[in-house]
Amino acid sequence: MAKEFIVAIELGSSKITGVAGRKNLDGSTSILAIAQEDSTSCIRKGVVYNIDKTVLCITNIVKKLETTLKTKVAHVYVGVGGRSIRSIKNVIVKELPVETTVTQEMVNELMDANRNMSYPEQEILDAATQEYKVDNQYQLDPVGIPCHRLEGNFLNILWRKAFYKNLNKCFDEAGIAIAEMYLAPLALADSVLTENEKRAGCVLVDLGADTTTVSVYYKNILRHLAVIPIGGDNLTKDIASLQMEEKDAEILKLKHARAFTDNSDIDNTLMLSIDQDRQIESRRFIEIIEGRLEEIIENAWFQVPNEYVDKLIGGIVLTGGGSNMPEIEHAFRNHTHMGKIRIAKFVTQTINSNIPEIMAHDGKMNTVLGLLEKGDMNCAGDEISNDLFLNPETKQGPTTEELHRDPRPISETTGRGIVQTEAEKLKAEEETRRKREEEEEEARKKTEAEEERIAIEKKENSVLNKTLRFLKKFGSSIISGEE
Repeated sequence: MAKEFIVAIELGSSKITGVAGRKNLDGSTSILAIAQEDSTSCIRKGVVYNIDKTVLCITNIVKKLETTLKTKVAHVYVGVGGRSIRSIKNVIVKELPVETTVTQEMVNELMDANRNMSYPEQEILDAATQEYKVDNQYQLDPVGIPCHRLEGNFLNILWRKAFYKNLNKCFDEAGIAIAEMYLAPLALADSVLTENEKRAGCVLVDLGADTTTVSVYYKNILRHLAVIPIGGDNLTKDIASLQMEEKDAEILKLKHARAFTDNSDIDNTLMLSIDQDRQIESRRFIEIIEGRLEEIIENAWFQVPNEYVDKLIGGIVLTGGGSNMPEIEHAFRNHTHMGKIRIAKFVTQTINSNIPEIMAHDGKMNTVLGLLEKGDMNCAGDEISNDLFLNPETKQGPTTEELHRDPRPISETTGRGIVQTEAEKLKAEEETRRKREEEEEEARKKTEAEEERIAIEKKENSVLNKTLRFLKKFGSSIISGEE
């Protein structure tokens, strides 16, 4: 029985992958178990579209892990990614009547105001702080600086509300508690990019099956994030359009596809075999591969904001299953004119494992390993017993709602890639609403008190009151004189 381990689950378009690992004292991670389920019938473009089948896949993943670990899984870390994730800039300004020293409370107010922004049909998953403008100076940490105007610049990361709700619903129905939800692209970036690349400026391109994710970093800050709904499967479908099954097209792609082939190296007489009876021209095959890759590369490069194009000293970093295609660096260099291109085949952390899928170093496990590295909460439940008289329905651990009973301050999660679960988000919204009502009640009482004070002053300063006070004073003086 493994008494301590962390479990991470990545919901990919081709496979749902669950990994259990133990963190060692020397900083390395030992992989204890891995489980995978085909997700082509329930996840499309990185998002859940069939809840029932996804619940079944997740349940099977956890059961497989528990069988290997001989221990119940109490909760898991989950990655959020896929279609419709995008980033949008937002500016929140606080005008100060007199010069005031910026406090952490003032910064938190800007964060709160930003997170309370609403976007049609979109959910704010996270907000990366770009910088603060203190009067006319930009600062990463404005606390302690006196100013008249404080401005917060944020990069809000959005996702479709329906996708967000479906993901949470899947784990609720599967009865699996979520220890933490993370933005998968940010967890991936933290595990494959070096500090120098993030600081100098770089573009991380994750070439997946259904999607291509683009993350732009500069000065250690995420500057842009987008998910393009095209990937390696589009190449397979293009090949399949030459009248063949997709499984045959996939085999052909893996065997013969190259991201770039010099025209002088193309043999116009060469034919590629589909099966015993059919063949296709090599040149036609090459044109299909390069045509679709050009579209993917140009769409990925188009995502880089113009203000950072000439600042990417760290270059382009490629990862994901699509980065295994021969000459992929050559193709990116041709279309982006970037000289520095690196393929991240594996995470930067030290991973110990004898599992072939983990140690293949082909970029396919980078995201789930990145999620695993984010985990810091023991996911182990009770030991699985073979005693037939024990109740199998005995509760093994807290639910997602119980794990996140107390809403965390926004300043504690903002910019770290942490995504609130739906239960946690509802509690946070309830807490915000309660505080707002308390503030409104306090403001109402102050207003009433001020109105009452003004009314009393008006009453005291009215002509009738002045006359009465004069007569009273005059009468008192007469009486005093007579005495």
